[in-house]
Amino acid sequence: MRKSLLCGIVLLAMFGFSTMAAAADTIPVGHLACYTGPTSDVGIPYGNGVADAMQYINAKGGINGKKLTFETVDYSYKAPQAIATYKRWISDLKPVAIQGWGTADTEALVQFVATDQIPYYSASYSGHLTDPTGKSPRTKSPAPYNFFYGPSYSDTCRGLVQWAADDWKSKGKTGQPKFIHMGANHPYPNAPKEACAEYAQELGFEVLNPIVYDLKPGDAKAQCLTLKDSGADYAYMGNTAGSNISLLNSCNTVGAKPQFLANVWGWDENSIKAAGESGNGVAVPLGSPSWKDDAPGMAMVRTISKVSDPSGETYRNLHYMRGVCAVYFMKDAMEMADKQGGITGPNIKKAMEQMEGHVPAGLEGVCKPSTWTNEDHRGTTEVSVYTTDYNGGDFTFNKQATIAVPRRSEWLGW
Repeated sequence: MRKSLLCGIVLLAMFGFSTMAAAADTIPVGHLACYTGPTSDVGIPYGNGVADAMQYINAKGGINGKKLTFETVDYSYKAPQAIATYKRWISDLKPVAIQGWGTADTEALVQFVATDQIPYYSASYSGHLTDPTGKSPRTKSPAPYNFFYGPSYSDTCRGLVQWAADDWKSKGKTGQPKFIHMGANHPYPNAPKEACAEYAQELGFEVLNPIVYDLKPGDAKAQCLTLKDSGADYAYMGNTAGSNISLLNSCNTVGAKPQFLANVWGWDENSIKAAGESGNGVAVPLGSPSWKDDAPGMAMVRTISKVSDPSGETYRNLHYMRGVCAVYFMKDAMEMADKQGGITGPNIKKAMEQMEGHVPAGLEGVCKPSTWTNEDHRGTTEVSVYTTDYNGGDFTFNKQATIAVPRRSEWLGW
């Protein structure tokens, strides 16, 4: 704990901010990051995107002239440490909003942030966080102050199996395709497991028993042999990229070669290069364009990137762009809140719930149009499916389909 808090304090000093300096003309924000630990492979680029975006906002004048004062704490993906950090923030930083990270800690803090009325923008896209009122029988706990950018894990997996069903037919295959969920026994990979399995069954898949593999990279040949014996045609990988690279290499060794489907944190440019031929053809949902994309909003992203890389030469992977989007939706809500009574937690929440098909100015083509209401916190249910090819190192993302996952009422909070 001391190590991670020290990391946060060092970052704070580097950025020239101080929680003690927070005053009426500043806006305190907590930034819970994962720069070390089992999900740091994707936590680092996302956290860098969050930090760069908040500094860039300050450099451009802040929120209607008010500067963000944020503290970054690396909690190493340890939920107890995240909760301890939150409690400390309540007594000293007194944040009006928090940029967070993982599923276990975000779900553990749902009732805390609701009681304290602090909008919490997580990098967890658990469907459990999408029901603000608790009206759905599937909802574990009402999450009125939780928001995230992108489709939920459950809707993303639903989109992938919908694509898989079309893929099966387009290849002229007959019979009943087999679907399997793979992932660690952990809240993050488990979040979409039942929801996705139910939809896969509805689409005509035979759903096989899940296979558990470690969130930490390591030998997974035993799990791959089980996968091979199962005869699965489509395998969903619920873990982050580092773990999935190991899985794919192990499966290639034993000859287990279903069509792999990755979750949004499960595959990226670094994964493609690291897995090489073992990862050819993985289907991945993209929540943002890639660094080399010519989408209009990428010009602003490249400018934001120069906050921590003045040379402009650092390649930012997919997760960086989604971190930027998460901050800019918060920024726009703060600006609206400021005009509607002040930048407070309840006013930020109210502003978020007024957004309809919203895209932050300057980030067109980067952040998907998103809508939140006071009864539905599913910002978007659109899933963009790509497959990836290694090509000896010159990798490509190949667009397959854009899936509009139905916004069913019974899926709220699940």
